[in-house]
Amino acid sequence: MKRREFVAAAAGAPLAAKPDGKLAILGGAPVRREPFPSWPVSDTREEKALLDVLRSGHWGRLGGKAVEQFEEKYARLLDARHVLATANGTSALFTSVNALGIGPGDEVLVPPYTFVATINIVLLQYALPVFVDTDIETFQMDATKVAAKVTDRTAAIVPVHMAGGAANLDTILQVARDRKLPVIEDACQAHLGEWRGRKLGTLGATGCFSFQASKNLNSGEGGAVVTSDDGLIERCYTFHNNGRGRRVASYDFSYRQGGANLRLTEFQAAILLSQMSRLEEQSRTREENAKYLSSMLEKIPGIRPVRNYDGCSRSAWHLFMLRYDQEAFAGVKREAFLKALAAEGVPASSGYRPLNKEPFLKAAIGSKAYRRIYPEKLLQEWEEKNHCPVNDRLCDQAVWLTQTMLLGPRRDMEQIAEAFAKIQRQAGSLARCKT
Repeated sequence: MKRREFVAAAAGAPLAAKPDGKLAILGGAPVRREPFPSWPVSDTREEKALLDVLRSGHWGRLGGKAVEQFEEKYARLLDARHVLATANGTSALFTSVNALGIGPGDEVLVPPYTFVATINIVLLQYALPVFVDTDIETFQMDATKVAAKVTDRTAAIVPVHMAGGAANLDTILQVARDRKLPVIEDACQAHLGEWRGRKLGTLGATGCFSFQASKNLNSGEGGAVVTSDDGLIERCYTFHNNGRGRRVASYDFSYRQGGANLRLTEFQAAILLSQMSRLEEQSRTREENAKYLSSMLEKIPGIRPVRNYDGCSRSAWHLFMLRYDQEAFAGVKREAFLKALAAEGVPASSGYRPLNKEPFLKAAIGSKAYRRIYPEKLLQEWEEKNHCPVNDRLCDQAVWLTQTMLLGPRRDMEQIAEAFAKIQRQAGSLARCKT
């Protein structure tokens, strides 16, 4: 090992690739050839749990035990008063807005950088989504812009703990208290994430989780509502159970309210109970690797890893997000950069597009139903008032690595950083070629 390589290794930087080594996309050898860890992780624990449910003859939560066991165990893990398991994360959000009485004529503050479910549950209630621009360094809703978006129609604030990092809850919760508004935490990507030592999802009126196949806690599909409000959890339960309360006999067809069938199955709950046995260890591995990877990537010109707020005492690292500055890469566009990165054995994506600009959303706001509910002037001004210029810029710069890439050894992180650094050093040659 040459002296400069030893010094770099001792400083925690990745070993430099050979200066004359071609980029893989231009015919050189890739930095990495091995696949990253696969997902999901399972063994005989999941097999036994599923067989136990199969043989019990109770496959749904009505009469079964696994769903309630999961709710109790997840509540203890989060130090939460109540947990209600649902069919998926969207169902958890949908249940929350219904239980909180949000509906036609209301406005709901949402971020533009999120999965579409955050917006769909507002549209399903014929409420009006109002977008709060993004903090480009954290990828979260810009909490300093929330208060200015509140009107007399505002019925709730829905911050999303994007990628497992925390939105700025100090500011958002203060605005909510001042205006007497409920906060629905979209914690669908934030299992075991924390804000000042408290688990994400436990600080608002409700917190909503997803256990969809890509999530850090996974049952293929599944979700949960978390709350400390005794009355609210009962309304949530009744809504998700087609308007029937907890202690209604199976032959009693009376209903307390409208609702939907959004129940989790016993099979999904059994998988979740098994998956929870690995959750803490996997979370620690992601944290350690994310910190190590950040320390290397932040030294590469044009690469800016996501920043978490000081109050975010723990990130779930569902994604490792960063911003790419093409000017530091000889003007190479992000799409070409991602292709070059994939060729080096490091797959990555460009992430979300601006939700506030989606054509389907404009069509919904201009629909007959919305024109009947809202004043014409309000709808005409909606698009103009929902510009999010910072988010537009973020969507042009964002790069994502998946959570599974953080589950391997430290050498994986070094190879990821090596691939970024290699492309940065040879960006000129990449810019001169059509890829």
